[in-house]
Amino acid sequence: MARLFGTDGVRGVANLDLTAEIALELSVAAAHVLAEAGAFTEDRRAVALVGRDTRASGEFLEAAVVAGLASAGVDVIRLGVMPTPAVAYLVGSMEADLGVMLSASHNPMPDNGIKFFAKGGVKLDDVIEDAIEQQLGEVWLRPTGAKVGRITDDDSTALEAYVAHLVSSLGADSSLDGLTVVIDCANGAASVTALSAFEAQGARVVPLHASPDGLNINHECGSTHMQSLQEAVVSYQADLGIALDGDADRCLAVDATGQVVDGDQILAILALAMKETHTLHSDTVVATVMSNLGFLNAMAEHGIQVDQTKVGDRYVLEDMNANGFTLGGEQSGHVIMSEFATTGDGVLTALHLAARMARTGRSLADLAAIMTRLPQVMINVSGVNKVRAGIDPVVASAVSQASQELGNRGRVLLRPSGTEPLVRVMVEAETEQAARDVAERLAEVVRDRLSLEHTAAS
Repeated sequence: MARLFGTDGVRGVANLDLTAEIALELSVAAAHVLAEAGAFTEDRRAVALVGRDTRASGEFLEAAVVAGLASAGVDVIRLGVMPTPAVAYLVGSMEADLGVMLSASHNPMPDNGIKFFAKGGVKLDDVIEDAIEQQLGEVWLRPTGAKVGRITDDDSTALEAYVAHLVSSLGADSSLDGLTVVIDCANGAASVTALSAFEAQGARVVPLHASPDGLNINHECGSTHMQSLQEAVVSYQADLGIALDGDADRCLAVDATGQVVDGDQILAILALAMKETHTLHSDTVVATVMSNLGFLNAMAEHGIQVDQTKVGDRYVLEDMNANGFTLGGEQSGHVIMSEFATTGDGVLTALHLAARMARTGRSLADLAAIMTRLPQVMINVSGVNKVRAGIDPVVASAVSQASQELGNRGRVLLRPSGTEPLVRVMVEAETEQAARDVAERLAEVVRDRLSLEHTAAS
């Protein structure tokens, strides 16, 4: 059977792949595994926090998760609509034993997902996730009477505490007075936090897509659909725009001219700011292999080391935790500031980006100019034997030749998909046409050498 947990929890089409029955069983299993790991004892009631984004399906999935946890003897605090990083933070600050977030992040509305957080607000490692899967369907002794879990609803104090934490992370002298900010909340969980956090610091806030109805989350808005934000920033003559996703764990930006500022650029801006304040541990930032070569060049020019990991914020976080690094992120806008968060936090990132503008008096376009983004072309080659991508000699030769051709003015990356029979061919070069020419040439080699028919015949 395929592994239930993916790179970020359990995800699928709600009520088709991810049913109420699965949600309930997963919650029971998680309670039992964490109990065996010492999260709670006979003499102490375990406490779980449960949050969700604004998807309609989150309502029935929340009911299932809460029922599963309570049936296993866990007391549950329902947080209601809440960003993923808020749940992670509150698990730690409220000293809860575990947390559950119902969200499919930037995915379309029909999808949903279940993310678990262990004590301290950290994501579960693979070993714990595997143990939860193995626990599914096991016969267990059900608590009765006074031993069943109790369920309460948060009275908004947790949400207020989280927003206060976001604001306090900026430190003293962090006013955003004079800044006009358009915030695209993606009709998601950020609708209840982002606007108040920025207003608390004195910014003039223009809300965009901040009226969730359960069905419009991520629909033609947020960090995956930037056009309406670009238009709004120019129309309102704003200083910057912020694009969040459905569960507010990622952030992209738009400068005053309407140009998109991606995760690499945001990471570069924050890295330089943290280096100046001596809060960038070992003068190192963690990024993935997909980070633009322009980012790597810019960091080198400013004496900042880049640790590169596999694609996925969990790998960035693993490297940060293992080495004590304080900043990491992805081109997609997942930025982790470990001094203040255990996971990517879009609103936290946005506040620190705006604060950098306010403190320096520089525009976002000027700050983003720290790096020159090289044109990047990606071609997905499907129907191929992705396992052979790294071992086929002809493909390896073609990649080597292309890399020599580009020299230090570009780079080539072949990356097998983690879920599909395809290979991603990524090329960066000084011009988009040069990148496309090399990418198409390499894609043809991959298509010819690694086609399922070719590899089957050989």
